[in-house]
Amino acid sequence: MNVSGIAHTNSAVESFFEQLIPHYFRENDAESLAYHLSVADDGRVAIRERVAPAGLDEVSKAIIEQLQQDGRRSYASIAAAVGLSEAAVRQRVQRLTDSGLMQIVAVTDPLQVGFARSAMIGVKIDGDIEIVADKMASMSEVDYLVITAGSYDVLAEVVCEDDEHLLEVINQRIRAIPGVRATETFVYLKLQKQIYTWGTR
Repeated sequence: MNVSGIAHTNSAVESFFEQLIPHYFRENDAESLAYHLSVADDGRVAIRERVAPAGLDEVSKAIIEQLQQDGRRSYASIAAAVGLSEAAVRQRVQRLTDSGLMQIVAVTDPLQVGFARSAMIGVKIDGDIEIVADKMASMSEVDYLVITAGSYDVLAEVVCEDDEHLLEVINQRIRAIPGVRATETFVYLKLQKQIYTWGTR
């Protein structure tokens, strides 16, 4: 785009385009700018994607904490709490979810929604731990999996419909993976505490 036929200063042209293209320039939210605008001396205007800064700033952390407290909280309420416009909050939340840093989901107690057997399974592995962990992670019954130090190489939480389903997951699927040496299953009797409001650091 060229605006060389218009008398201008670079700052004046930048100001003009900031008003003309509000989609790219979010009020009071420098971190959320998705594009950077520059004006050359010859009047050429360039709009290019801006590289997002590393890490989270304090405003993004505050938004996350708001949603940890209530995942249904409105953008308007969050905006009032963190000091941004509603549009800026919406853009930040979208970016946080698109990046995989945050999910907004309905969390349930499996025992109350038809999954009568939940368990943590400790797995001892010979060979490449990550290969086994990747195969376990692909199972729909596994909702949480970590590679650990200590007695077990992998800990995996599974949710199953009943004991027969749990036995199938352990015996026919997990223990059938090459490299799995031993497993130990810790069946859940009652969900005593489950929180997601630990905030940010």
